[in-house]
Amino acid sequence: MNGGDVAAPQGPPPPLEWKFSQVFGERTAGEEVQEVDIISAIEFDRTGDHLATGDRGGRVVLFERTDTKEHVGSRRELERMDYPVIRHPEFRYKTEFQSHEPEFDYLKSLEIEEKINKIRWCQMANGALFLLSTNDKTIKFWKVQEKKVKKISHLNIDPSRGVANGSMPSSSVSSSQKQHLANGCYTSSECLGNDLSLPPGGLPALRLPVVTSSETSLAARCKRVYAHAHDYHINSISTNCDGETFISADDLRINLWNLQISNQSFNIVDVKPANMEDLTEVITSAEFHPTHCNMLAYSSSKGSIRLVDMRQSALCDSHSKLFEEQEAPGSRSFFTEIIASISDIKFAKGGRYILSRDYMTLKLWDINMDSGPVSTFQVHEYLRPKLGDLYENDSIFDKFECCLSGDGSRVATGSYSNLFRVFGCAAGSTEATTLEASKNPRRQVQTPSRPSRSLGSSITRVVRRGSESPGADVIGNSYDFTTKLLHLTWHPTENSIACAAANSLYMYYA
Repeated sequence: MNGGDVAAPQGPPPPLEWKFSQVFGERTAGEEVQEVDIISAIEFDRTGDHLATGDRGGRVVLFERTDTKEHVGSRRELERMDYPVIRHPEFRYKTEFQSHEPEFDYLKSLEIEEKINKIRWCQMANGALFLLSTNDKTIKFWKVQEKKVKKISHLNIDPSRGVANGSMPSSSVSSSQKQHLANGCYTSSECLGNDLSLPPGGLPALRLPVVTSSETSLAARCKRVYAHAHDYHINSISTNCDGETFISADDLRINLWNLQISNQSFNIVDVKPANMEDLTEVITSAEFHPTHCNMLAYSSSKGSIRLVDMRQSALCDSHSKLFEEQEAPGSRSFFTEIIASISDIKFAKGGRYILSRDYMTLKLWDINMDSGPVSTFQVHEYLRPKLGDLYENDSIFDKFECCLSGDGSRVATGSYSNLFRVFGCAAGSTEATTLEASKNPRRQVQTPSRPSRSLGSSITRVVRRGSESPGADVIGNSYDFTTKLLHLTWHPTENSIACAAANSLYMYYA
């Protein structure tokens, strides 16, 4: 702006052009995937320099970024000359460790599988990485740190020759002394003896041994185990912005933990009725607010999201805000409640917006407006005529995750046939891109937006985008319910997405 001129309003950002970056654990054609190798959790840390995945075998695998310090100078030169600079993010395998083992609950005669349900990064400290991982019942706090391997070097004795390095002629060492030296005995009283004749002027090169650390190895250590606090399966964990506490949620309760205390937690939400026959909904996901340590949100199987302020009471049975979309009259069917169940919620970076994923749609909510979602994005509307088949093969109960870009202008989620979808959520954006988790993701289409109803202003306009004709998927293929992309995560500062297709980790950038 010059001289007080008002800047012209900018239009929505153009659709991103996504490119393949890397793949880890790629399958060859016809290779059978082992159940324990299927990825079940994926998460970037706050810097985006580390990525963690968990699998059904209870393992956690860490990757680290390698391209952050290279070619910084040349990139800055290009930026000064207004050349478009495309950063190609590169990650490499860092380490892995066994986080959980299969267990058996003898009191309930229940087998607890080792599958990792969620991974959440904690704040780094002194160069060490900290993260939480959970299976159905037990949460663990891990510290991953580089440890230097210490070795003693610069010894006076050369074990291969059995003499002091350059200090003693072999003719002056008796056979018994050589035996002492070979056995590693370096004390003067035992090795040298009384009959040893030293050369004139004494030993020319006598030096003290030195402890050196030339190599480093990564060590993962379990610092704490948070157990025996959930009667039902844990579906969510979320770290607080205060860096001290986290929550864990199962079907009926949410517990608050201190990272330093593993034998005590506080129950802050309890939706269990006195009579279980009166149970009408369960908790499906829970997330802390990114900047307000007293606020959290949790979703339910009825498609509602509740915002909770922990300052109001110790047991947060009453919510401060309720977000749910009113049912259109005459639209109710047998599947209505099943597909309304929210499988995942995520706060946007600033904390004003909440993204939710139910079976058919992505919804973006403004926490200042509880009358309905700001935007609704149709993920796979072409499956609506197939809901009966999806119910028969249990696919209708699949839990897809969702994620937002760091600037909040785009959202993404997975679908079947190893597809994932990216939508623009800025005002006026028509971006609706479909990509496949493969080395050639650009089997994609741009789907025009279809505004369905208006609430007045551009911010509160509801957009239903991505509706396609039924009968085939968005790229005209027959859909494959066995290959589904449930888990994906967006880099916190760049347009880079990591997603899991069975046992393979695919990474893309734009």
